Amino acid sequence: MSAVELLAEIAGVGRDRARGGYSRHLFDRAEGELRTWFTERAGRLGLDVETDRNGNLWAWWGAPGPDALVTGSHLDSVPGGGAFDGPLGVVSALDAVETLQKEGFRPGKPLAVLVFAEEEGGRFGVPCLGSRLLTGSIDADRARALRDPDGGTLAEAAVRAGFDPVRFGRDEEALSRIGTFLELHVEQGRGLIDLGAPVAVGSTVIAHGRWRFSFTGQGNHAGATLMSDRHDPMIPAAEVVAAAHRIASRVEGARATVGRLVPKPGGTNVIASTVDVWLDARASGDDQVRPLVDEIAHVASEAAAAEGCVVKLAEESYGGSVAFDANLRDELTNFLGGAPELPTGAGHDAAILAPYARTGMLYVRNPTGISHAPEEFAEDEDVARGARALADVLRHLST
Repeated sequence: MSAVELLAEIAGVGRDRARGGYSRHLFDRAEGELRTWFTERAGRLGLDVETDRNGNLWAWWGAPGPDALVTGSHLDSVPGGGAFDGPLGVVSALDAVETLQKEGFRPGKPLAVLVFAEEEGGRFGVPCLGSRLLTGSIDADRARALRDPDGGTLAEAAVRAGFDPVRFGRDEEALSRIGTFLELHVEQGRGLIDLGAPVAVGSTVIAHGRWRFSFTGQGNHAGATLMSDRHDPMIPAAEVVAAAHRIASRVEGARATVGRLVPKPGGTNVIASTVDVWLDARASGDDQVRPLVDEIAHVASEAAAAEGCVVKLAEESYGGSVAFDANLRDELTNFLGGAPELPTGAGHDAAILAPYARTGMLYVRNPTGISHAPEEFAEDEDVARGARALADVLRHLST
């Protein structure tokens, strides 16, 4: 089946009626359905599917072995995300394998389709969790203790889904098999719109991280408590939201976003006792990101003190800027007839793998220029072009 047809098969899985779009998160029902779907679809192509110790799915064309050519992406989403972010890379990989099989091609080295667990961090807060666990770039004990919005831990969710969280952690055997990893992804910006091209080669990923500001004040009655008697943590939390926009706007190329703010207890007529604010900050390098966060943290500290509250800051995740393998990038660019090269502000599993294996990316045009929202899109013709490009590249790299 084509990538377009495969996307249509899973279009009903994980629809979010409240937010619009899709909510597919690690170890929830929708993600479980997608795992079953992928296993069945890969099996129809004669691929042998296995799950590694960290919940990542591998579908092998031939026997697993070292120096494997691996492609794929993820099936989870942000809350209320689009249909293409993640799944496009998975369905394109399946399409590419089927195309090569029909053309009578057999790879000269081991080839696998890889589906990473929890790339978006939509449930447990840490992006690229599957690839971070695989590479050991997140401590396994810390990962097991991560909590979802309902307070459940990753370890508890894993057990309910039939996985053994004790086995989470760096997987030397699986990691040593990856010779080259190539990830196809829908573009999450306007680059290909402006260039008038359907497919591009990834060049770099900017530095980015997530931080949590936890403000503590005094919960109280919204009607009975005078304004002068309040210690409202929502006030310094609001200062952080405004400061993030203001401060990042002064740094060329920087981005700072508060996309999640959680007051407790959360009643309309209740002054919150605590407010947690998650900050996503990105820029071209460490020398920009960390000073940006430090400046926002200074605003948070002063605003909390002024309101009689306290604040704690915790780094949830961080990844420095990444340049994909230059030789592979140039090879892909030339092989695809001078395809444009694009940097990105979005994080990817390929960037997590970059220090451990030769990695690269292909992007497919998104005519809306919107991602992480229901309006994310790719034309059927461009989806087909991307899958064809991936098949051609896999043929080239595997020989």
